Amino acid sequence: MSASKTRNPRVTLESLVIKPPSHPTYDLKGIIKLALAEDAGDLGDVTCMATLPADMVVEAHFLAKEDGIIAGIAIADMIFDEVDPLLEVEWFKNDGDVVHKGLQFGKVHGRAQNIILAERVVLNFMQRMSGIATLTKAMADAARPACILETRKTAPGLRLVDKWAVLIGGGRNHRMGLFDMVMIKDNHISVAGGVTNAIKSVDAFLQQRNLQMGVEIETRTLEEVKEVLHFASQTKTSLTRIMLDNMVIPQPDGDVDVSMLKEAVELISGRFETEASGNVTVDTVHKIGQTGVTYISSGALTHSVKALDISLKIDTELALQVGRRTKRA
Repeated sequence: MSASKTRNPRVTLESLVIKPPSHPTYDLKGIIKLALAEDAGDLGDVTCMATLPADMVVEAHFLAKEDGIIAGIAIADMIFDEVDPLLEVEWFKNDGDVVHKGLQFGKVHGRAQNIILAERVVLNFMQRMSGIATLTKAMADAARPACILETRKTAPGLRLVDKWAVLIGGGRNHRMGLFDMVMIKDNHISVAGGVTNAIKSVDAFLQQRNLQMGVEIETRTLEEVKEVLHFASQTKTSLTRIMLDNMVIPQPDGDVDVSMLKEAVELISGRFETEASGNVTVDTVHKIGQTGVTYISSGALTHSVKALDISLKIDTELALQVGRRTKRA
């Protein structure tokens, strides 16, 4: 991909190659403002004001300290623009590109105080998003031909940002929240009195409200799968996907037994989309993906993210020296 340069950037979501997922109420700009406000507080960066002339102009470089998939470049542009529209930002990589340890992949030029004011907020978003994208890329590649999905196990307030990082890493998005898909889980089934009653209630609700959306039901046993299929064969239903939960069985040697999952997929035989959930890791996802399941969902993509180590340095030569000394560059 070609590098990008922004001068007085005015980033629009419509212009992005990998756009964030849509959400009816999420305010991305508001999240950025909140992140900046919690850092600057009521006084601003007192250290910068004490040590740096207000008009000092510098150039700072983004440095990757480990290999991975870079993500968050678009949101970094938005943050810099919010802090100071006169900052000049140039990227040598785009969201979704591979970076290697020691690579300088972008730079920002302008008033030193404003660059440093934005620095930590930019890096917090980029490091988290890049960590998610890196793990997603590894799991998405291993899962093929199945597609990898995240879940709603995201950081509070960062739902859209976390799910955006999954898209950048090559995954797909599960439902955004409670509003855009019906997902009948174990607690719903228990209260409703079984999978059949739960689906009947959902069908009636959607018809009464004249709503059209995806409907998924969680199954935990082959008997529940058969019950769902029997119901669907007897009546018209809004059901679109069957989750096969914890049908991947861990073995003492660290391997997994996917025979139950494979049997469930064969029972469904393409009548509905299928989704495997539970015991999904980088090590197990390939075997799960070979069962014929449509999707594999993993909460670990966002709830256990390891941030990618990235820095923004004005004195890049010294930063590289220290990085080499500590084996981080």
